[in-house]
Amino acid sequence: MCSIMGYCGSNVLYESFCKGFEKTLSRGPDSSRIIDTGNGLLGFHRLSIMGMTDSGMQPFSLEENYVVCNGEIYGFETIKTELMAKGYSFASESDCEVLLPMYKEFGTEMFGMLDAEFALILYDGKTKEYIAARDPIGIRPLYYGYDDEGTIIFASEAKNLVGLCDKVAPFPPGHYYKDGKFICYCDITKVESYCMDSLDIVCYKIREKLTSGIKKRLIADAKVGFLLSGGLDSSLVCAIAAKESREPIKTFAIGMSEDAIDLKYAKQVADFIGSDHTEVIITKEDVLENLETVIELLGTYDITTIRASMGMYLVCKYIHEHTDIRVFLSGEISDELFGYKYTDFAPSAEAFQLEAQKRIRELHMYDVLRADRCISVNSLEARVPFGDLDFVRYVMSIDPREKINTYGKGKYLLRHAFEADQILPTSILWREKAAFSDAVGHSMVDDLKEYAENYYSDEEYKEKCSKYDYAVPFTKESLLYREIFEKYYPGQAQMIIGFWMPNKEWEGCDVDDPSARVLSNYGESGL
Repeated sequence: MCSIMGYCGSNVLYESFCKGFEKTLSRGPDSSRIIDTGNGLLGFHRLSIMGMTDSGMQPFSLEENYVVCNGEIYGFETIKTELMAKGYSFASESDCEVLLPMYKEFGTEMFGMLDAEFALILYDGKTKEYIAARDPIGIRPLYYGYDDEGTIIFASEAKNLVGLCDKVAPFPPGHYYKDGKFICYCDITKVESYCMDSLDIVCYKIREKLTSGIKKRLIADAKVGFLLSGGLDSSLVCAIAAKESREPIKTFAIGMSEDAIDLKYAKQVADFIGSDHTEVIITKEDVLENLETVIELLGTYDITTIRASMGMYLVCKYIHEHTDIRVFLSGEISDELFGYKYTDFAPSAEAFQLEAQKRIRELHMYDVLRADRCISVNSLEARVPFGDLDFVRYVMSIDPREKINTYGKGKYLLRHAFEADQILPTSILWREKAAFSDAVGHSMVDDLKEYAENYYSDEEYKEKCSKYDYAVPFTKESLLYREIFEKYYPGQAQMIIGFWMPNKEWEGCDVDDPSARVLSNYGESGL
């Protein structure tokens, strides 16, 4: 994944910077470098994925400018060729080496030109200023805060900044920072006008654009693997990748020892596509023993994010300890585009679209955060094909009347788009959705809730909840998570906009738990 950090002023204490920066060494364990720009510090922990020789080590420099970037720049070969024609030379095969020449040519307009998942910090030696930017969805993490003298500090994770800054905040996706301001260069959710393509054309474009997004994410100098839950989204990613790969792809699934729902479906998919498949089995003890670790690495108190992270963290931990794979493709971001179980209750097409926009804008605090932290803490890199910018723009532009569930099956467009290809068993392509945290095993969520229920007496619960005035805990489970969060991120609760929950304003969605299990339309999702 890599980790970046920038202290954007000359008053920095080197020791304090190093202490904060070392907290994310697992993101980039291969090599580390900190440079003094003459007006502050830039740091980089490297996980070698593209251009794996020493020449690909950052910060990159060009004349008086420096940059550090945690990112994947798709199509960088074409960009490099165009820049070489302008007289630029390159010392490495790293995709991120194109960034400084692009800045010299295009300035901040470059950010809107990138097909990338990225977070970067750039120092302009001529103007003596720092510029930072983040991709439109926020797939790559970036946070900021100010020291006691008002100097801004950027870092890959909030934990880098705790102790250096009074308040830590997520860098807004689709923005760049310059001259003390955050400027939006891309609102990926904004639709000027809906495309009115026919159903056949819509499904054709969904199939082509998702396939393209997966193919470009298979390119890496390091080994690539796949997280496979057996649900629609990850199964499609794996099936398409298997079709595009010369050798069997490596897939990994996780489940509880008692009642894993997903394992049997993941095996069906693995057998069908011929993948080299591994099952990771976990127990109640594994979950409870790693709960505090997971909350500390996530930097959140959100219930559904923590539940879903338990399985993801443990499968990634297994992969890190038992394989030499470094890059993973996963199925995040499909739900926000095509709908959750609760969006079946959307009162109108317009309401569905507004909910999708909200969820995409907030993704960096929930599912994207989960995937990044669980994977990166285990020195791996995540790639998210459903977050491909061209794909997201198109799906957001589809008339929402086509996306709401009027077909009797959620995500109908996505399912129908691949129906004729027969790259998945029909039973998987049309399988009802089950939330990942539930599908790892209903017992996992039940174990967490039982543990929290026994952790506090009713009196303790009421007394401790009364201490909070933001994102107030509303169950013993949420209180437990909040108290662990405050241990590592004291006073930083506003980094998260609140608890991820179904839209309580919709009939059928005013529930007291984020799990789809509590919805009336859950049906056979968990079978």
